[in-house]
Amino acid sequence: MKNIFTLGLCFIIVMGCKNDKSEQNITKLELNTLEKKAAKVTLNNTDGKYQLLVNNEPFYINGAGCEFGNIAALAKHNGNSFRTWRTDNGKQSGKEVLDAAHKNGLMVTMGIEVARERHGFDYNDEAAVKNQKERIRKEVLEFKDHPALLIWAIGNELNLRATNPKVWDAVNDISKMIHDIDPNHLTTTTLAGISQKEINLIKERCPDVDILSIQLYGAIERLPKEIKQFGWTGPYMVTEWGATGHWEVPKTSWNAPIEENSTLKAANYLKRYQIAIASDTAQCLGSYVFLWGQKQERTPTWYGVFIEDGKETESVDVMHYIWTKQWPENRTPQIESFTLNNKTAYEDVIIDSEKEMSAFVKIRDFEKDSISYSWEILHESTDLKDGGDLEMRPENVDIKIINNNNGELKFIVPEKGQYRLFVFADDGYNHAATANIPFKVE
Repeated sequence: MKNIFTLGLCFIIVMGCKNDKSEQNITKLELNTLEKKAAKVTLNNTDGKYQLLVNNEPFYINGAGCEFGNIAALAKHNGNSFRTWRTDNGKQSGKEVLDAAHKNGLMVTMGIEVARERHGFDYNDEAAVKNQKERIRKEVLEFKDHPALLIWAIGNELNLRATNPKVWDAVNDISKMIHDIDPNHLTTTTLAGISQKEINLIKERCPDVDILSIQLYGAIERLPKEIKQFGWTGPYMVTEWGATGHWEVPKTSWNAPIEENSTLKAANYLKRYQIAIASDTAQCLGSYVFLWGQKQERTPTWYGVFIEDGKETESVDVMHYIWTKQWPENRTPQIESFTLNNKTAYEDVIIDSEKEMSAFVKIRDFEKDSISYSWEILHESTDLKDGGDLEMRPENVDIKIINNNNGELKFIVPEKGQYRLFVFADDGYNHAATANIPFKVE
């Protein structure tokens, strides 16, 4: 499914979530000045309207997935929380992550690594399940009293490609164990998508989990309807949402998924937030946008709201607007059009080798900043994984440039193969617009 929504000269906003402390949020300053002890995190339920409380103060989650991301930038843009996928990400310990969060006045939904059936784990293996639970017990004991800890997220998308419902028995046992040793924090588990089957399994086998977490991309606009349709009456949060997924977009004739440009992505971020998250003021506790950082998944630009050199894309502007109700003082450039040989990405660009190609991008900048352009050709990715698993970045291709001037590039086509041409438009203020067009050389 693909939903194209063109970003106009302005956005008409109907915000369903308030930012003032009296109704929604503890301020970052207050979080910084709290005593350095565990926060008491609870849920309030008033006639089916749920509210998350931190030390008895309302806390609506304005957050992002931020395992390796710029934590200081998240705080600067008025986010109040981030989520991780595991306690130790391989670059920083859990304590270092939590300390960085606390320093910046942020709370953390701390991910706990739970083995996935699609990676070969057998939930019929009682000894392996027991060992996993004991490992998790040690992690919880280590971090449970940190003042930046908000919620424990037990596993990530354990339903993806899963067939054994015993995984939910294990999740429930882990949740019980956490509640026994950590009375101050709530538990959740995250689902890839939402279906009647999974809601039924969670209700039946995971009654101890406090909050349901759901992860959706282009399909998220159906979430408020499906929450009711599938009979979930408890609290939930959206722990991944953002760009249209690579499985949801149109493809070229050679099956390359077509990535939306950064301006179209930003428009969709705003629309999806309004329709799917802000609209539910009864059960939704907030959300974590994906991804406050950068990663390779089909392309290096698909899911991160930052590009590889750390520049912010227009989706960061949108999150700033959502979290502050004001646009940043200096806005990210917008892409008005981008063509390769006078074709868009949706028109199958195919050419013979050693021919000349011409690309042109038209940029709009709100402040009329001077724009600098950079271009890159990558091989089409062949390291295609599932569920966000680690992918290797495709190799760069040397560009034989004929002319490169003010958003126009003329170059000689590389040898036979499948490629993508990327453009980056930099305004000099740490912002960049980006787009790419797949093309095939015969």
